[in-house]
Amino acid sequence: MLGRLRHVVAPSRGYAMLCGAAAGITAILFVALVTGAGGPIVAQNTSNVALFAAALAAAWGCFAKALRPVGRRVRSSWTLTGLGAFSWAVGQLFCIWYETILGTEVPFPSLADAGYFWMMPFTAAGLLLLLPMSRQSVAQQARSILDGLMIAASLLLITWVLILGPLARQGADSFLALLVTLWYPGGDVVVLTVVLFMVARLRSGGQRPMSMPLVGTGLAAFTVSDSGYAYLTLIDNYGSGAVLDLGWFVGFVLILLASRKPDGQHEAENPAALTRPLGLMLPYIAVLGALVTSSLEVLRHGAHDPVVSWTRSAIILLIVGRQLLTLLENRNLTRDLEDRVEARTAELRASEQRFQALVQHSSDVVTVVALDGAVTYQSESIQRVFGYPREHITGQRILDFLGEEARDRLEEAFGAVSETPYASRVVEIPMRHADGHFRLAEVTVTNLLADLSVQGLVLNSRDISERKELEDQLVHEAFHDGLTKLANRALFKDRVELALRRRGDADIAVLFLDLDGFKEVNDSLGHAAGDQLLVQVADRLAAAVRPGDTVARFGGDEFAVLIDVVGDADDADELATRIIDALDRQFDIDNTEIHVQGSIGIALTGPDAADADQLMRNADLAMYRAKAAGEGTFARYDPTMHSGLVDRLQLAADLRRALDNTDELELHYQPTIELRSGTITGFEALVRWRHPVRGMISPADFIPLAESTGLIRPLGQWVLAEASRQCVEWGAYDPDRALTMAVNVSGRQFDQPDLPAIVAGVLADTGLPAERLCLEMTESVLMTDTEENLAVLLSLKEIGVKLAIDDFGTGYSSLAYLRRFPVDTLKIDRSFVERIGGATPDAALARTIVQLGQSLGMATVAEGIEQYAQFLALRRMGCDLAQGYYFSRPLPAEEAGALLRDPAALVA
Repeated sequence: MLGRLRHVVAPSRGYAMLCGAAAGITAILFVALVTGAGGPIVAQNTSNVALFAAALAAAWGCFAKALRPVGRRVRSSWTLTGLGAFSWAVGQLFCIWYETILGTEVPFPSLADAGYFWMMPFTAAGLLLLLPMSRQSVAQQARSILDGLMIAASLLLITWVLILGPLARQGADSFLALLVTLWYPGGDVVVLTVVLFMVARLRSGGQRPMSMPLVGTGLAAFTVSDSGYAYLTLIDNYGSGAVLDLGWFVGFVLILLASRKPDGQHEAENPAALTRPLGLMLPYIAVLGALVTSSLEVLRHGAHDPVVSWTRSAIILLIVGRQLLTLLENRNLTRDLEDRVEARTAELRASEQRFQALVQHSSDVVTVVALDGAVTYQSESIQRVFGYPREHITGQRILDFLGEEARDRLEEAFGAVSETPYASRVVEIPMRHADGHFRLAEVTVTNLLADLSVQGLVLNSRDISERKELEDQLVHEAFHDGLTKLANRALFKDRVELALRRRGDADIAVLFLDLDGFKEVNDSLGHAAGDQLLVQVADRLAAAVRPGDTVARFGGDEFAVLIDVVGDADDADELATRIIDALDRQFDIDNTEIHVQGSIGIALTGPDAADADQLMRNADLAMYRAKAAGEGTFARYDPTMHSGLVDRLQLAADLRRALDNTDELELHYQPTIELRSGTITGFEALVRWRHPVRGMISPADFIPLAESTGLIRPLGQWVLAEASRQCVEWGAYDPDRALTMAVNVSGRQFDQPDLPAIVAGVLADTGLPAERLCLEMTESVLMTDTEENLAVLLSLKEIGVKLAIDDFGTGYSSLAYLRRFPVDTLKIDRSFVERIGGATPDAALARTIVQLGQSLGMATVAEGIEQYAQFLALRRMGCDLAQGYYFSRPLPAEEAGALLRDPAALVA
């Protein structure tokens, strides 16, 4: 953008009123002086009083401005300007004394001139203080001085020709009178020189400490009146009350307005104004004005007087000196520019060499191909990644090295980006390694055909085989039960939805199975025996169903079967009978005969089962009806079973009442142990509900209910506050121990946009340091509404709390998401820990998760440790922390506090 850019701020109301009042008074004074209303005496007295008031008001405005919190130079500038106005007011007071009090004419020179005399020196000194003090070279400083001298000499020449010369030639009654007469226009020349010099120097951006348009215009008005006063006084034709007095009045009014102008009103210029033509050309404009004026003088009188001749000679010398300095400065600038170009060239050469070294040794393979697929550049990293020498690839067609599938994908990517400059496309293709086996490569194709330094399609390839293997393993774990290898709930629901979409007029059936007596097996023989039983049950279920049916484990001892197409309800009944018969045979667990039964609920598609959720819900309700009928039976869903939901509604009402009266709720705390030292580093808070009628209700019963009804939000907030308070209370026992309190956060709580504010409020109320609170969430929470959840997590990290992924490995875990989310801790699911021992797949996966956490800078916590062998294996893997019954079961606050004070009781 060319020219000045002004920062315009709307004037304040008070300043606008002041401007209006000043304009009104000036207009009234102008009319009074022009019309001479009231006679010469009234005009004289009116003018004298108005000028005194205006000068005094301007002095007050300048002094008031100097008292504001501004810089020292600005304060001194306004003070000197105010002294100049005050000195003029004193001179005007003497004028009033002569003309108004004594009723005589003011002698010339007089005491009034002694006051007027100091107006211009003070003002010039004040303006000089505002000159910019930026660091400049000697040549630049000298050039600035020559600019000022050129302006001063030019104005002096113009003033001498127009005013001072005629006054000097006309003479005066005394030398003092002549000196005073010449002083007024001469002082004006000095002040105007300073103003123009400031205009030439103040070219950089920033806020002006003084409104130069107002001050400059006011001083120009002063110059007109001073010059007229000097001339009229010399010819003895001046009298107070003339229109000439209006120039002084306007000058003081403008200085007053400049001093009262709000700070936000100061003009600001864009830094681009450094090259403003007016500032650069101002000295030459002044010289041109002097040349024109002196030339007209020659035409009028035929010759120069000595002052004009010597002044013109001085101006010529100043111009020559300035041009010499400019040539010297241009020479230095040229040399400096050449040095900078040379340095920049060397920098670019070094940058090019550095870039080439980075490309050649990068883990990515960089390939540049022409539009026809011929390789024009190949980085050396291809031999390290895919085993091919770069010479073997360069000059060949890239598509010739690929299989059919990879060739089709890459050709599609070429076609997608070839028409749009700088477009990119990412594809995954199988690439054959030089040793013959295939590797999965991620290739980013970027169109740089328009880039003259490249002129090709750039392929950035990286080997992602190991990453994909891990992701596929995690995806498999996300959709399959880790113990039985059956489908899990997520995959089962997906299969049901698929069957519903393609069933047409046929029916599908869902069987929901719950083992009877499984809890007793766990309690009597242990969880390991229970796991063996679940595996054998899974095998018998898979053997009982048809090849196209789906068997899933939902968790615990709950299983489900999807019959894709059934002829009628009898098909589902026959399958349920086969399953019950298969379970009726004894199970051999560690040389122990075990008999278990199963209760099965059957639901078929129908008017009240139009989607997967309703169908699975109906099967679940039917299962509870079968369990109520006795072990080893099945029941088909009947709409009357829906009445069982009333019980859930009642339970929800009881939970809402319990939240209003939290005496029924309590927290149990399970310690977190550091595996290397065996010390307690913190606790995990687990909520318990002691129902006044039903007794202790399992969290597995009321937590899902709380999530489905939305009560999880007030429940979670209560748990967070109570756990934080308890952590602060324990911290008072041993201030040197920084215990961490872990609190589970439900996915429904993440739907709250004010979750970070709630957490911050609890921390503020309880006094718990943010770094001692750890919020745990499951992988499913992170994978839904990713961007929104990421924003919530980032807000929580700003507060300072720690974040952990609970039950890691059981959901869909993408390494890309792990890098994006600000997670501090990975908690290994108990299903992996329970089967650790030797070189099992579960042990390898647990070890992989520990290594993954270490590579990402995250701590790892193993859940569900119940045996010494598990403890020892995890410690050898490098796992940081652990929880489990091997150390302690969840304890009430009083018992947990006792355990904290006596860690010796930690492991029985």
